Amino acid sequence: MQFKNLRGIREDNDIKQKDIAKYLNVSQNTYSQYETGAISLTAEILIKLADYYNVSVDYLIDRTNNPKLQK
Repeated sequence: MQFKNLRGIREDNDIKQKDIAKYLNVSQNTYSQYETGAISLTAEILIKLADYYNVSVDYLIDRTNNPKLQK
């Protein structure tokens, strides 16, 4: 399953796939496959990405269009 917000937030912040991949300690190819949905995101990766961008996991997986964290 491809998640539009995952790619969109990276591009909106002018971050390259290789830089996010390095942060996640995965290859650029692996990260690319996360964005395209070729391989599934783990809970650990989703949490790291949500923390990195300061958004909810629901936003990253397109369950909401609101990137703000609900507190």
